[in-house]
Amino acid sequence: MRSHLAPIALIILGLTALGLGGPLAAAPDADRIVIDQFIFQPTTLTIKAGSTVTWQNEDEEPHTVVSASGLFRSAALDTHEQFSFTFSKPGTYPFVCSIHPQMIGTIVVQ
Repeated sequence: MRSHLAPIALIILGLTALGLGGPLAAAPDADRIVIDQFIFQPTTLTIKAGSTVTWQNEDEEPHTVVSASGLFRSAALDTHEQFSFTFSKPGTYPFVCSIHPQMIGTIVVQ
């Protein structure tokens, strides 16, 4: 008698290889902000105190990440470059791209 579980096992193996297999699939990086199409994505990110946020520029133009309070400031980030900052205290931290001031975002630290 032939097992009917073999095709199911192959499907699960295939989905896992594609990154669609549930718990074995990689989780998205929750503490990352992507800069793309002149927008910080997500615009608002909520994290726990002690977390490090990484901004990554995916635009063809350089961008900066500058805290409104002066707490942090990146150099100009070219395509695929990153900037990281660790938030140690709870609070709300607005930031902007100093090159393109219409680009704004907020980190909320709990």
